[in-house]
Amino acid sequence: MNGGIIDIELARLIAAYLFVLVLLFIVKIRKISREKQITIAAFRMTIQLIIAGYILTHIFENPHPLLTLLIILIMEVFAIRNVFKQVKETLSKEMKKIITLSMLCGSLASLFYFNLVVIHFSPWYDPRYFIPIAGMIIGNSMTGITLGVRTLLQGFGAEKAKIEGALMLGAEPKIAAKPYVDSAFDSAVLPTINNMLGMGIVFLPGMMTGQILSGVSPLLAIEYQIAILLGILGSVSLTVLLFILLGYKTFFTKDSRLKE
Repeated sequence: MNGGIIDIELARLIAAYLFVLVLLFIVKIRKISREKQITIAAFRMTIQLIIAGYILTHIFENPHPLLTLLIILIMEVFAIRNVFKQVKETLSKEMKKIITLSMLCGSLASLFYFNLVVIHFSPWYDPRYFIPIAGMIIGNSMTGITLGVRTLLQGFGAEKAKIEGALMLGAEPKIAAKPYVDSAFDSAVLPTINNMLGMGIVFLPGMMTGQILSGVSPLLAIEYQIAILLGILGSVSLTVLLFILLGYKTFFTKDSRLKE
């Protein structure tokens, strides 16, 4: 036991990887070519979390505002880089700039608002609060904007003729692009909404489960979870809105024609 929490010894932690071995065996038998991806994902997850654990331990013991902000910046850089990698279509420099701007403005605005106004911990840069909350907000914003970018690009690619037809009939780019902009927003936000609909009935979210396991009152854990979920919803929505409102314009010329 460690402060009321059951300590998972190394041998039992290693036993958890048995599920990965079983999964690899099943995938191999079924001839599904995912062994490499599963192995790399499990290995990277383990290494990254171990490194993160040592780094966070040092930061928690030596809190400093510049160090906290540096960690947030690194998280943003990696999140934006992952968006670029996850989107298979070629992204223009202008589109990459818009994705970067949307991620930074949307996630950071939500992060600072919920940290400084809603939760209001002191000091404001306390890494024990700031960094985990930032991870949840930035991570979900990354997933949301990735889905939004994919859907918007696929919509414009598959429905080019319809968009050009609407423009020829006199529609402004904003009107011609509206169905695909709306679809991009829906695909980005719906996973977050579905998670919210199922919480408390279908499953308990990770943050709340962790707090309860550490001995925190379920009611206090619920207060934190509600605040974080609303922060995530706001961050994803704001990030994706910024992207689609600026991003769709990159598909049109200044004289309102669809680019090749």
